[in-house]
Amino acid sequence: MNVATSAAPIGAEALDIEPEQVVESITASLRHIVRHTLRRQGAVIGVSGGIDSSVTAALCARAFGSDRTLALLMPEADSDEETLHLSRLVADAFDIEAVVEDITPILQATRCYERREEAVRAVVPEFGDGWKFKIVLPSVLATDGYRLFSLVVQSADGETMKARLPAAQYLTILAATNFKQRTRKMLEYFHADRLNYAVVGTPNRLEYDQGFFVKLGDGAADVKPIAHLYKTQVYKLAEYLGIPERIRLRPPTTDTYSLAQTQDEFYFSLPHEKMDLCLYAHDHGISAERVARVVGLSARDVSRVFDDIEQKRRTTRYLHLPPQLVSPIASLEDVCRSENER
Repeated sequence: MNVATSAAPIGAEALDIEPEQVVESITASLRHIVRHTLRRQGAVIGVSGGIDSSVTAALCARAFGSDRTLALLMPEADSDEETLHLSRLVADAFDIEAVVEDITPILQATRCYERREEAVRAVVPEFGDGWKFKIVLPSVLATDGYRLFSLVVQSADGETMKARLPAAQYLTILAATNFKQRTRKMLEYFHADRLNYAVVGTPNRLEYDQGFFVKLGDGAADVKPIAHLYKTQVYKLAEYLGIPERIRLRPPTTDTYSLAQTQDEFYFSLPHEKMDLCLYAHDHGISAERVARVVGLSARDVSRVFDDIEQKRRTTRYLHLPPQLVSPIASLEDVCRSENER
C-alpha cells in the first residue's frame, strides 16, 4: 500500500513532459538496445492507425532512419474502414516502407470468426449473416461489485440488443479473438527475422500496467519504448513528432469487433485523461479526495477506480510473467544479466 504523499503534484502538471528531451532519450535507448543488446539492425512495427503505434513508428524512424524501419499494416474483416488509410498516413508521413498483410484468410483458416459466432449464437440464437457484435464492460463508477461483460449485437436491419454474457461464452469469444493479435505478431516476427530487425511493441503505460494486451500477441516484443509513458504523454509526443492530425484527434478504439468499440467500453474505467491521473495518483499515494477535485468525480468513485487498478494488476499478472522454470539455469541467467549490464 502506498503512503500518502500530499506534496506530490496532481493535475496536468503531474504528467507534464518536455517532448524534445523525451524523444532524444527514447531514441538513444532504442539504438543502444536494438544494436548492442539485441544485435539487430532496424525495427518492425505493427501500425494500426492508432496513436501509440504511430508514435512508436515515428520514434523508430528517428532512431534507425526510415530505411531501417518497416511498418506492417495488418487489417482483417472486422477492421474499421479507416484503419488501413490511417496506417498509410503514418508510413507516408515518415517515409517508412509499409507492407500490407491482410490477415483475414489466416483467421478464417483458424476458424476465428466461426468460433466467436458460435459463442455469440449460444447467447443470441438469431445472430446470423449481416449481424454485428461487441462485448462491453459496465463502468466501474456504477457499482462496488464485480463487473461482468455484456454482449451487444446489432441485427442486419440495425436493431440493437444487449444480453448478459455467461463466463463460458465470454472466454470463448476472447480466446478466438486473440487469434488476431497472435497472427499479427507471427507476421511481425517473420519480417523481423528476414531483415534481422527487432520487433518493437507499442503499449503505453496504462495498457502495460493494466494488462491490456494479449500474451504472445501484442504483448510480445523485443523492446517496448513507450511503456513508461502515460497515454496523455504519448499524445504530447505525437504533436511534437508531427503525427497527422487526423490520427491525433481520433478517439482510442479497440478495432477488434464488428461493432465500433471504444477502449473505455471494453476495458478501462474512464477516458484516458482521467485514467492516467488516477493511475499516477494511486502510484504516488495521493488521496482519493485530492484526485476527485481534479478529475471531476466523487472521492468514492476515485476509490473505486483505485480498487479496479489493483484488481486488474492481480488478474493480469500472468500476462507479464515469462515462462516459468521448475529449476533455475544459472549459466543462462548469468549471461542475460551480463548482457543487460553492458
